[in-house]
Amino acid sequence: MPSSCRCYHISLRGNMRRMRILEFRYNVEKLKEKKWISRKDSQSSDLKPKFEPHVEEMKQVFSKISNDKERIEFKDLRQLLHKMNVRDADREAKQMMQAADFNNDGSLDFDEFTRVTKDVSIKDLKDAFGMFDEDRDGRISAEEIKRMMEKLGESCSLEDCARMVKNVDKNGDGLVDMEEFMAMMTVTMKRI
Repeated sequence: MPSSCRCYHISLRGNMRRMRILEFRYNVEKLKEKKWISRKDSQSSDLKPKFEPHVEEMKQVFSKISNDKERIEFKDLRQLLHKMNVRDADREAKQMMQAADFNNDGSLDFDEFTRVTKDVSIKDLKDAFGMFDEDRDGRISAEEIKRMMEKLGESCSLEDCARMVKNVDKNGDGLVDMEEFMAMMTVTMKRI
């Protein structure tokens, strides 16, 4: 079994780190939109639960995106987006860098990275779920996980993906529903 597959079914944390890469992209997308919310919207969103990602997991995600360097560079973002088959990955990576590079030095340090990923809302988790749920049936199959892992440039057998599903699947239907996904994603997060 390839070593990249081994890490996926050993623990849920390996799965969550890869999911956090998708969350990073989604959070940068929100910054790019630069939509300011009204005070009323801000107050109502405060009533909804948010979660703070585990710092060690975020360090591992940062390391994965940066290719084990101290900074995430444009080429790192571009490579990630190419792996995910994002249309016009070069333009997208440039926009992500511009939105998240708060000190305008041309790269992202860990502080800038955590500013983008400092909290995760229920909506963020639902959006991440939607990235996996390709057929939009409200459940994630082992096949859908395999396809997303391949987009991230990771090699994992269908059997390993099925084991990942089994680790999360509480109702025994062989699929991951939204509730199971939320439980998996927030197990190491602190509610804020």
